[in-house]
Amino acid sequence: MLLINSPCHVTGVARKPVHQKNPAEMNRTIIKTVFALLGLLSGVLGDSLTVLRSPPYVTFQDGQWPISGEKVPDLVALTMGFSIREDLDWPGLAAGSLFQRPRANALIVVRGLDSLDFPKNISSYPLENPVPFTLDSVANTVHTLFAGSTPVVLQLAPSEERLYMMGMANTVFEDLPVTLQQIRGRLSQDGSVLTSLPLISLSRNNEADLLFLSEVQVLYDISALLQKHKHLAKDPAPDLYSLELAGLEEIVRRYGTDSPQFADATRILTSTLQKFADDVANVYANNAVVEVVTVKTFEAPLTRKSRSILQISNQGSLYNLAYKYDYDYAVVFNIVLWLMIVLALAVIVISYNLWNMDPGYDSIIYRMTNQKIRLD
Repeated sequence: MLLINSPCHVTGVARKPVHQKNPAEMNRTIIKTVFALLGLLSGVLGDSLTVLRSPPYVTFQDGQWPISGEKVPDLVALTMGFSIREDLDWPGLAAGSLFQRPRANALIVVRGLDSLDFPKNISSYPLENPVPFTLDSVANTVHTLFAGSTPVVLQLAPSEERLYMMGMANTVFEDLPVTLQQIRGRLSQDGSVLTSLPLISLSRNNEADLLFLSEVQVLYDISALLQKHKHLAKDPAPDLYSLELAGLEEIVRRYGTDSPQFADATRILTSTLQKFADDVANVYANNAVVEVVTVKTFEAPLTRKSRSILQISNQGSLYNLAYKYDYDYAVVFNIVLWLMIVLALAVIVISYNLWNMDPGYDSIIYRMTNQKIRLD
């Protein structure tokens, strides 16, 4: 006899209450999980932004939060304590100190691969939408805020012979080889990377190998010049360095990613970047931020007008034109305008009240004097 639905079979059995989750809470949990998986996948398979060095008061959070390539200049500006046009909605950078800012920021862009084998304890974040970018906005901010000082601004791409220098950089890096012909001459001199680094499968007779080694030589020369001019860290103005390296991209195009040349070039570049970061941190007494952006290829080509290393950046224009207004002009204008209006109204009201004041009744001085006269 089948008694499945009989009440006698469920008598005395206590059923556990079923707790149903809020649908909104479940949706938020699913969304967070999806974004975490996307960030993890993009960190493994995509380009990356790695922070090699940062001072204690500039905190990068641990996590796989992707950042867009076009937001990298804003990130550099925030690490240097500057304001940006739009808020950077990226949780990787924590709020910093209001009374301390880094003395320098160095950003190196490496084209040709999506990541380098840095130590695991270094903060690294996925890079999405790898569009070409420059630090021109940050350089303009440094020039505007510290016009009376002598900041060092160096933006260099040796493979494309693009150069921009400002301030003390014209003096410090005057002897830095910047064109390919100058760098090739530097490689033939004593103390070059051809004699100090284990090339193994790389050849000094191959054009792609020489381009890569030329960029490595530039990093070594910049480190040597910074060690020679340690007084740069004592200047009140922050310094900015931006380098774009494309030699590894030529190695990939010539040999492929499975070749021993690519493996040796990656090993050399990784150790060179770590040494460069250590040298910059030592010169600025651990008050510098060093980031490395690795990208396989940019989505669009980038062209930029070059400047000579001997060109003085503070020369006036041909027509003696003033500097362009920055985005803070409207804020400053409104502050000054309304402050003048309030002060003018205050002067008018005070003057009117003083003009119509009765000294015998409104002034305590005349009132006390009048009473004293009456008593006498």
